[in-house]
Amino acid sequence: MAETEHTHQPPLTAEEDILPPPSPEPLLASVEVESVVEAVDVEEHHSVVTVVEKECPLTEPAQEPTTTLVEAQQVALTLPEKELTESDKSKPVEEKKIPQSLISFKEESNKVSDLSDSEVKALEELKFLVQEAIKDQTFTTGTTDLPQEVSIWGVPLLKDDRSDVILLKFLRARDFKVKESFAMLKNTILWRKEFNIEELVDENLGDDLEKVVFMDGHDKEGHPVCYNVYGEFQNKELYNKTFGDEEKRNKFLRWRIQFLERSIRKLDFSPGGINTIFQVSDLKNSPGPGKRELRIATRQALQLLQDNYPEFVAKQVFINVPWWYLAFYTMISPFMTQRTKSKFVFAGPSKTAETLYKYVTPEQVPVQYGGLSVDYCECNPEFTSNDPVTEIIVKPATKQTVEIIVNEKCIIVWELRVLGWEVTYSAEYVPNTDSGYTVNIQKPRKMTTADEPVVSSSFKIVELGKILLTIDNPTSKKKKLLYRFKDKPYSD
Repeated sequence: MAETEHTHQPPLTAEEDILPPPSPEPLLASVEVESVVEAVDVEEHHSVVTVVEKECPLTEPAQEPTTTLVEAQQVALTLPEKELTESDKSKPVEEKKIPQSLISFKEESNKVSDLSDSEVKALEELKFLVQEAIKDQTFTTGTTDLPQEVSIWGVPLLKDDRSDVILLKFLRARDFKVKESFAMLKNTILWRKEFNIEELVDENLGDDLEKVVFMDGHDKEGHPVCYNVYGEFQNKELYNKTFGDEEKRNKFLRWRIQFLERSIRKLDFSPGGINTIFQVSDLKNSPGPGKRELRIATRQALQLLQDNYPEFVAKQVFINVPWWYLAFYTMISPFMTQRTKSKFVFAGPSKTAETLYKYVTPEQVPVQYGGLSVDYCECNPEFTSNDPVTEIIVKPATKQTVEIIVNEKCIIVWELRVLGWEVTYSAEYVPNTDSGYTVNIQKPRKMTTADEPVVSSSFKIVELGKILLTIDNPTSKKKKLLYRFKDKPYSD
């Protein structure tokens, strides 16, 4: 039996929210490091069923040069993904540093006890300036002699420790320079009054753009995930309706800010809470930079968002990145801070699902991006994003079998997908007794990219046995299999 690669998954600053992307540097090569251990079958035990995963070669695979763990890790740090020549192999391998602009951003703590002395001092100074401004009614236009309460994103300033989290966002956006942070906060509060944010939140602006920007699931750290689908603007009618003239662009801007405001108010601003959003920007079929109306709308939104919504992005992942965005990103990159660029991750079309899986579990990733999450519709009543998915790497020229051994009478429901398909899928039921009959639930079927992305099925177990889900991978590429199942009781 061959080795099984198997993992079990547990169940904008806003200025980055709308930026077109990617880095002018080549994307990092992705190298999977396989364990060099003796192959074993993987077994899982459930109360009603036992799962065994088996792998065997379809044909005798060609011998490949052995790569040590250290060598593989070193290759993973090189930029181009290429074969090593004999002369290369004779040279010592040098570990190349990840480009500074691609170093992953890690969120800082919002607990005062975790701040440095200088950061605590800056926070206290900013709180004093805010207190004086409230007393002097600098933030308000009221005529009363009594200081008025000032709130932002539903959080009243200086009332509790949630206020510290808000103020830290402005401090971090200005590198803890107190006067600059206070000026930014003051301008934001005044802009919110001028823009009538509180009224905008409850305004009905229609649902024409619900497929352009939507929230779906959470990442592995609990951040809500927001998807921005720019390819929807390939629809000329929608494009013209959204960006056709200045009035329409202003309405789009109000809609985008309304969406962001509603999303932010669902965040947890307590210290240690989740108060940032994981952003995904899908650039497949995105209108090019030649679209003047889109450029104008983007520039307007970018200015407002970067000035008034600091530190609301946990990570910004760009997927299906086209090559021509490199030039645009090169032009705007000098105007972004290193902190902003450190939150960016870029993935071409072939790496979309793989990249998302690094941050979001498959059951939380929408079907259109390689996962198993659906929009709570009747098309998939059996599973939700709370039902965990198992991932398996199906190696080239191998057969992967998942055995669901049933210990009680029940109904077994399952769904699976192989990214990119180009494999053969079959399912059968094998009873424990010799007198029983094997049932072909799904005869061997060659699945291609034109087929439905997810296969769902069920089988009623009246005689104990096992269900075999088999994937034959005849290609020369690794394939990723995702599957999940559940048992449901039934009465005779």
